[in-house]
Amino acid sequence: MKILVLNCGSSSLKYQLFNMDDESVMAKGLVEKIGLGDSELTHQPQGKDKIKISADIPNHGVAIEMVVAALLDKEHGVISDMREIDAVGHRIVHGAQMFSASCIIDDKALADLETVSELAPLHNPPSILGIRACCEKIPGVPMVGVFDTAFHQTMPAANYLYGLPYEYYEKYKIRRYGFHGTSHRFVSARCAELLGRNDAKIITCHLGNGSSLSAVDHGKVVDTSMGFTPLAGVLMGTRSGDIDPAIVTYVMEKEGLDTAAMNAVLNKKSGLLGISGVSSDMRYVEEAADQGNERAKIALEVFRKTVVSFIGAYAAEMNGVDAIVFTAGIGENSALERAAICANLTYLGVDFDAAANDCRGKEVEISKPDSKVRVFVIPTNEELMIARDTKALAESVK
Repeated sequence: MKILVLNCGSSSLKYQLFNMDDESVMAKGLVEKIGLGDSELTHQPQGKDKIKISADIPNHGVAIEMVVAALLDKEHGVISDMREIDAVGHRIVHGAQMFSASCIIDDKALADLETVSELAPLHNPPSILGIRACCEKIPGVPMVGVFDTAFHQTMPAANYLYGLPYEYYEKYKIRRYGFHGTSHRFVSARCAELLGRNDAKIITCHLGNGSSLSAVDHGKVVDTSMGFTPLAGVLMGTRSGDIDPAIVTYVMEKEGLDTAAMNAVLNKKSGLLGISGVSSDMRYVEEAADQGNERAKIALEVFRKTVVSFIGAYAAEMNGVDAIVFTAGIGENSALERAAICANLTYLGVDFDAAANDCRGKEVEISKPDSKVRVFVIPTNEELMIARDTKALAESVK
């Protein structure tokens, strides 16, 4: 079975074509600057060089036409007929409470997705455009939606409700949703395999430009750091993470900002960038701190403190922890951040292995054999998880 996985952004389209017989990637690529001019498709067939195609790509429909053409091309394509594609899996950021698991996208599901788009106005509309374009360009194959929020739907009400009037939850569905769910699901399942048990208490740390942590007990999420939106939780590249909510109205009044401008401050001008004044990229902030930049040093301290605080909170909430997982851009590649975070976890029983930690982007245990709490680096693979869900659902409707 061959599965095409699509991840539509507002002006981009990432894709991977999987051969699910061995879960290998046949081809992958990225369409950038859709509708913005100077558009480009980068296509990478398995075992071959990348190719780049510049073209006018006004919308997602044209982008998908180009992806199809690249996959079919005689020189750099990997299939000879679109009928070889058995199903298409779509990454969808927000499923609200309506979508608690991956599902076949039919007309009703599309209509339901439209109703929750206001909860993720930058992410869901492009996904819907991509689904509609796919139905037109690749007709007759199952379309599957895989939701970033779905894995977190097992949280108890005490963990997803805010201390606001209950009517706001009833009327507007204001609650904690959590994000990066496909990543948390993938690495927590892999961690359970490595532990050889399904009853483990695991804390997954998806640390990148956007970061979130989840507490996973017996394979189910009991709590997660992101909230109603991906702005909440730990300090991120340009996002503030948790702050006193009164700061928002205070700054708006002092600076004369409207809601759009304040949203931009919190989402695009805060975090590592806001404190350090250097960059939103952890690598550059670490470099500046190493060169003596005090604000960069403080930014790193705040980031580490917030991660450590959530780990401690989740260990307490689950009444223990068996394993901690680092994943995503920072989690997989920054030995410095992993070491700094783990230095504050000895009270939990973490016996850190500095030599094992000297690695980037590979699966490895970075705790010593006698460590009470085991610590792993596990590269995430959201696309593969989407492909697996898509395969299972596509087979169920045959």
